[in-house]
Amino acid sequence: MLISVVNRSTKLSDADLQTAVRAINRQLEEDFYPHWQFGARLRVDSAGRVPTQHLKKVDLPRLPGRRGDAVLYIQDKPTMDLTEGYHDGNNDDVPFGFVFLDACTTGADSWTVALSHETLELVGDPLNNLLVQGPHPTDHRRLVFHQFEMCDAVSGEAYEIDGVMVQNFVLPGWFSRTVVDGARNDFLGRKEPGASLPPFGISPGGYLMFWDEQRPEGKKWTPYYDTSDEGQAENKVKAKLAAKLSRLARRHHG
Repeated sequence: MLISVVNRSTKLSDADLQTAVRAINRQLEEDFYPHWQFGARLRVDSAGRVPTQHLKKVDLPRLPGRRGDAVLYIQDKPTMDLTEGYHDGNNDDVPFGFVFLDACTTGADSWTVALSHETLELVGDPLNNLLVQGPHPTDHRRLVFHQFEMCDAVSGEAYEIDGVMVQNFVLPGWFSRTVVDGARNDFLGRKEPGASLPPFGISPGGYLMFWDEQRPEGKKWTPYYDTSDEGQAENKVKAKLAAKLSRLARRHHG
């Protein structure tokens, strides 16, 4: 899978973007692919740098800048409050995503982590339409449908490649209904010896979105998030979930 990365920011230099892309390509090849067998490469592309509304040509592609299988745009101002980024498929089923620099800060909330996050999830679920049946987060006796997301559950965790912070991600065992003692279900693993992130579990700062048939119509998409940090990340997570719910509602009803 070839993903074009288009820099529409007024703050981020192409050189800094290329440094991040080089590190994330290492992550894709050396960390992600051995576990998931999903291959992809990012490349910085100048096509589509100017938003469509500022161009004068009549016959423009739906996603300017797309040279390959998908496109990720880097821009300053978020289109949804406090949203660092998102990925989806357009009406022509072309995968795309955004990273919004003004909503990013440092550490696990830096723009390079957001770019890594959206890249890995775009590779795993290009059209943002895959679901996996698994236990309800608080009532394990019944099953719900979880989004096939690689990073949301561990979105509060990051690590470094060549001086660039990138996103932690879950491993295939995370989507299993069977708990295996000591199994490593995310790339970084837990700090405590022998500890592991349980299947369909979340780490501090993580969150989930799942479809619950038992909830009333209009509320079947259900958020679940971690609050162990005493609310410090709660507003940010709520904003992410609100943005995701909005996109899912448009997809479901549109």
